[in-house]
Amino acid sequence: MAQELTQVGFEELNTPDKVDSALNASEGTVLLMVNSVCGCAAGSARPAVRASLDNEKKPGRLTTVFAGFDLEATEQARKHLLPYPPSSPAVALFKDGRLVHMIERHHIEGNPANVIAENLKAAFDEYC
Repeated sequence: MAQELTQVGFEELNTPDKVDSALNASEGTVLLMVNSVCGCAAGSARPAVRASLDNEKKPGRLTTVFAGFDLEATEQARKHLLPYPPSSPAVALFKDGRLVHMIERHHIEGNPANVIAENLKAAFDEYC
């Protein structure tokens, strides 16, 4: 499940320090996927995130934490996602260290991957 993302260039943030270093970047864009083992991650979220990368504009850095496995890293990532409540899967876009776009689990469940991918592409077009 993690390899679905790392094979297309996502960096695993498996410690709180790696999370802070990536998400506090003062310049550029960072995409963070809070990965999970649930069906909506497999059926919609991961395919959507991969498909969203087929876009002229895309984030400069691709990152992921895995909820349920990288516990401390995921907890640290969720601090960066406030005021949004904990959600997995979830996808967040940061620009210059600031959260600018968020897709929570309730936006993922029941939606096809192509709809989620188009949402992400629109965010990339705006912020990247």
